[in-house]
Amino acid sequence: MASIVGVPPRVAWISFTPVKGLRLRQLEEAVVTEAGIPGDRAFFLIDASRTMVNGKRLGALVTVVADHDAAAGRLSLRFPDGREVAGEVELDDPIPVRFYRMTLQARPLRGELSAALSEHAGTPLQLVAAPSERAGVDRGRDGAVTLLSTASLARLQAAADAAEPVDARRFRMTFGIAGVGEPHAEDGWRDVRIGEVLVRVCGNVGRCAATTRNADTGVVDFETLHHLAGYRQAGIATTEPLPFGVHARVLQPGRVRTGDPVEPLN
Repeated sequence: MASIVGVPPRVAWISFTPVKGLRLRQLEEAVVTEAGIPGDRAFFLIDASRTMVNGKRLGALVTVVADHDAAAGRLSLRFPDGREVAGEVELDDPIPVRFYRMTLQARPLRGELSAALSEHAGTPLQLVAAPSERAGVDRGRDGAVTLLSTASLARLQAAADAAEPVDARRFRMTFGIAGVGEPHAEDGWRDVRIGEVLVRVCGNVGRCAATTRNADTGVVDFETLHHLAGYRQAGIATTEPLPFGVHARVLQPGRVRTGDPVEPLN
C-alpha cells in the first residue's frame, strides 16, 4: 500500500451509534471485539410493517443523538430542539422483523422512546433491540467493522468538482484511515492491523441513497451515487455496485485509538 511520504497510515476517526440510522458519534478510542464495538447499532427502527427503516427513507433520524448506558440499562435520545427523552431498556418478547432480505427475531423496547421518534419522523416507528447473535447487523461478523480512506473521500470530492471536502459521516464507517497515498487502496487490502486489532477485509460496501443526505440535517444535498457511478463502475473488480469503503471481520480483538497506526499485512 502506498502512503503519503512521511505520513504513515493512521486512524483518522472512530464512529459509533447505539441506534442504527441516528446521528453518528465520534470516539477517541474504542474496544473492538469479534462482534465490533460493543453497543454499536445495538438497536434499530422498524415501521408499521415491521420492516427496518433508516436515514435512506427518513432523513430526520440523523438529527437525533442516542446515548446508551448498557451497564445501567438506560437509553436516551436528544432531539435537535434540545428536548431529551430517556428510559429504561425494557424489552418485550421477540417478534419477526424484516431487515433488508433477512427475517430477524428482534425485541421491541417498551416506554416512550419509540413514540418520541415517531413524532419526530412523522410516521409510526418502533425501536427494537438487535439480536445478540447477529453481530454487525447488516453483514454479520463479516461486517463487524468498516474502513474508508481519506484518500477515497478526496477522490470523490474531485469527481464531484466540489469546493468543500466530502463529509465522511455520510458513509457511516467505523474507521477512517488517513495517510493512504492511493484512492480506494482499501479495495485491495486483506489482513489489516488497526491499533491492537487485526481485521480481515471481506468485501466492499455498496452505496445507497442514504449517502446523499447531509449528516447533520438529513436533507439531500449531494449527488453521491451519480458521482460514484461516474468513475467507480468501469474496469474495477469489487463485490458490490457503487463501492465505497470495505467491511471486515475481526480476527484479533483489542483497543483502537485515533492516531493509531494502520498496517495492511498482505
